[in-house]
Amino acid sequence: MGALGFILNAEEGERSWRLAEYVKRGGYSALKKIIDENIPPENIVAELKKSSLRGRGGAGFPTGLKWSFMPRQFPGAKYVVCNSDEGEPGTFKDRDILRWNPHMVIEGMIIAGYAMGCARGYNYIHGEIWEIYKRFEEALEEARAAKLLGPNILGSDFSFELQAHHGYGAYICGEETALLESIEGKKGQPRFKPPFPASFGLYGKPTTINNTETFASIPYIIREGGQKFLELGRPNNGGTKLFSVSGHVNNPGNFEVPLGTPFKKLLEMAGGVRNGHKLKAVIPGGSSMPVLPGEIMMETDMDYDSIQKAGSYLGSGAVIVMDETTCMVRALERLSYFYFEESCGQCTPCREGTGWLYRVVHRIEKGEGRQEDLDLLLSVCENIAGRTICALGDAAAWPVQGMLKHYRSEFEYHIEHKRCLV
Repeated sequence: MGALGFILNAEEGERSWRLAEYVKRGGYSALKKIIDENIPPENIVAELKKSSLRGRGGAGFPTGLKWSFMPRQFPGAKYVVCNSDEGEPGTFKDRDILRWNPHMVIEGMIIAGYAMGCARGYNYIHGEIWEIYKRFEEALEEARAAKLLGPNILGSDFSFELQAHHGYGAYICGEETALLESIEGKKGQPRFKPPFPASFGLYGKPTTINNTETFASIPYIIREGGQKFLELGRPNNGGTKLFSVSGHVNNPGNFEVPLGTPFKKLLEMAGGVRNGHKLKAVIPGGSSMPVLPGEIMMETDMDYDSIQKAGSYLGSGAVIVMDETTCMVRALERLSYFYFEESCGQCTPCREGTGWLYRVVHRIEKGEGRQEDLDLLLSVCENIAGRTICALGDAAAWPVQGMLKHYRSEFEYHIEHKRCLV
């Protein structure tokens, strides 16, 4: 079993998510260890740094370093926020963590509150998984009843309250500052940075935001030690990682494997490419990441550094597999439409540029494209990427740039013959 182990727990049935079952698996022992041994908060942060735990939401920022930014001596309120607004197409790991192991996230957030001197936290949950939101609320009530959450946890001087907050399915609220705006009851739009959330976050107070899977990894690190977590993966890529494998595979689902696992092994775990077809392409980290040809992926390991070296990013760990029957023009049309629809409209390059990207790709798919459209697409991408408040502009541009880098000839064929190559 890996650091999360929720897939094995899921097989035990519906009861596996309950507090009693979680405790049987060693749940809350990390929190009890901290309280009983009165472990200094700075020691917890140091252990996280040793573990090389990187943020599992997409950016891969070192978690221990992020926690160290929190001004522990700040005299007012400070917040811990969990980003469970899982809206990236192809990603479905966080909802399963909350479904099968909600107490692991709760324990991780309590420990975060202890380490950073925060008395309150929020878990922002994607609004379209309402049954999981309700389950998390039940888990919170179980933790409160057991005195694991709330005032004077386990009889100590440490108090921490945690509440759930649901979104309404807006992709933009997965961006951390838009998420904070939404919790505050405002329109979910990204903020200018700086100031960063560590100094000016929720309600203008210092705030640390991490992904669901990141918090779920914390109890194992405290219980077993940062070194052991690091050794589960590889240098600079500590631990195991959940990969959501979807698309043209025989056994789609979530798979927990050590970081650094070869892609070919992950593909094998997912049952291989459907119907014996040939692997054509893979988006390795969610729909916003650049696509990579199958032959490159088959020689690549699944960790942050290896994927970046190959020309893409690990992102959220959403692996979208495409076989030889896939028309890359049609695939890009669908992706571009998504980012066009989900742009919040705050930044002109993104608001206007995502519309241009979709419309140009759409006319190529309809057989009305021109060869100069390909250079036009790249020009629009250059005028979006890096010119917006948040990363949605980049998220819209990267799929286009990746497709044209590796499959430009297929787009040229589509324009010339007014039909798909496959």
